This record gives sequence, C-alpha cells and structure tokens, in this order.
Amino acid sequence: MLLKIGEDPDREGLKQTPERYRKAIGFLTSGYAQDPREVLQRALFHEQYDEMVTVKDIDVFSLCEHHILPFFGKCHVAYMPRKNIVGLSKIARVVELYARRLQVQERLTQEIATAIMDTLQPHGVAVVIEAFHLCMMMRGVEKQNSKAVTSAMLGVFRTRESTRMEFLELIKPTLNILR
Repeated sequence: MLLKIGEDPDREGLKQTPERYRKAIGFLTSGYAQDPREVLQRALFHEQYDEMVTVKDIDVFSLCEHHILPFFGKCHVAYMPRKNIVGLSKIARVVELYARRLQVQERLTQEIATAIMDTLQPHGVAVVIEAFHLCMMMRGVEKQNSKAVTSAMLGVFRTRESTRMEFLELIKPTLNILR
C-alpha cells in the first residue's frame, strides 16, 4: 500500500508502519473472535424487575466496510426484562464487540438488538446509534456535519408506541450531543 501511494517504505518514519498497521487492524477487528451471547450470559441475573433498563451514550468506534474508514458516535440501548437482567457493562461490551468488525451502521444496530433479544429474551429491545462517518467527511461528499441515525426496535419497543416513546424521551437530551 505504501508503494502504491508513492511512499518509500524504507523511510525512517514508515519502517515500522506495516507492523503497526497489522496490530491496529487486528485490534479494530477483534470482535470477530468474540461471541456476544457468551459475553451476555456471563452476567445474567434472575430478578423480578420489569421496567425499562437503559444504557445511553455508549461510545462506539467502528470501521466502514466499504472504505475501511472509521465511523464513530454514540449508542443507546434499552431492554424490558422478562425474567433476567444483565450486568450493565455487558451491554457496552456487546456494542464494542460488534463495532470491532467491518460494519455498516444499519447492520451494527440490528446485530446489537438481536443479540440482546435472543440471549436475554426480554419483552423488547431498542437500540439507537448516531454516528459520524469519515467516508462522508474526508472524501466523497465531504459533509462534515452530517450524522447518520439508525434504530432497531424489537418486541414491545416495536409494538407499543408508549414504550418506544419513553425510550426516545430518555435518550432525547443526548441525541444532539455530538454537534
């Protein structure tokens, strides 16, 4: 790649770049080696709690699979427990696990929601991601202030408008935090 762009790979500042890049891309795609269901199952607890649990403002950093350029922003996750709750850090770990794969934001949003729904079997799951995409900011249309917002609503978050609206109201103060 260095030769292709006209660089000298033997230049002092670039000699270690191939190895650094190998390590960096290995870290940034380490989510393929992890099972989200296993992560969630490590911290399942039986509790009689049936109100919404929301974890918001989870930092998310991923790589666009089309250009292998970063996109980054915030992820907000909620679920309505049926019989199990999960350690809150595990929700953030699932977000991170899927983000550390080559992604499109739409699939990332759905994968997080589906993993939580399938593993916890709650009444419902909601996920909203808002992100800036460097493939749109640094190249192409070069729109620095554009942000993509995606959502996945499963179970009662899809079928019960009041539940969906409660979640959206809870995350509302932070939806514009990245401006």
